[in-house]
Amino acid sequence: MDKYPELIVERKSGKERFHIAGKCFQHDLLSFWQWSSSDLVNNALRGVLAEYIVATALDETKGNRTEWDAFDIETKEGIKIEVKSGAYIQSWPQNKLSSIQFGIRPTREWDSRSNTYSSEVKRQSDVYVFCVLAHKDQKTIDPLNMHQWEFYVLETDKLNNSVGNQKTITLSALKQLNPVVVQYPQLGSTIRQSANKQLRRTLKSAPVN
Repeated sequence: MDKYPELIVERKSGKERFHIAGKCFQHDLLSFWQWSSSDLVNNALRGVLAEYIVATALDETKGNRTEWDAFDIETKEGIKIEVKSGAYIQSWPQNKLSSIQFGIRPTREWDSRSNTYSSEVKRQSDVYVFCVLAHKDQKTIDPLNMHQWEFYVLETDKLNNSVGNQKTITLSALKQLNPVVVQYPQLGSTIRQSANKQLRRTLKSAPVN
């Protein structure tokens, strides 16, 4: 048995207060979230937001996000999803709109229970969802407005067959792989359809005993 097993993280409400020696401060957890997480256009936080948006489309928002999982979301049916995000507008000053590129590096799967990595290097998910905050007007950009996002859904086996062990892919190169391009209302069903297509291809190609 591990001396320090995995922490059981309880979902917070935001009302929890900072405290010392039994005395609560006026500052609560919500004030920390507001301080640390209000810049939704920020490169790092936008990626986490994209994961949450995909999770809402799948009705998979219970529990807590795990930082170092081998993939970003797993559905009740066992569909494993990797979420990537990109945007033309950034938080920092820009001379021009950003070119969009996604990281697609194959990885070693980490097992949180044993704290070990697998020996096989591969892409761990069944489906990739590339989320593009496509709005190009800095004055009106709003990452909470689903009309400002575009979603590109692609089965992982198609990505593997097309680019091999490539570490990154541009948006223009991604479009050449013919992903399914959808708006938010169709996102959840499209992900499940794509996972089913990959499963059927896998079963069809499996050797027969």
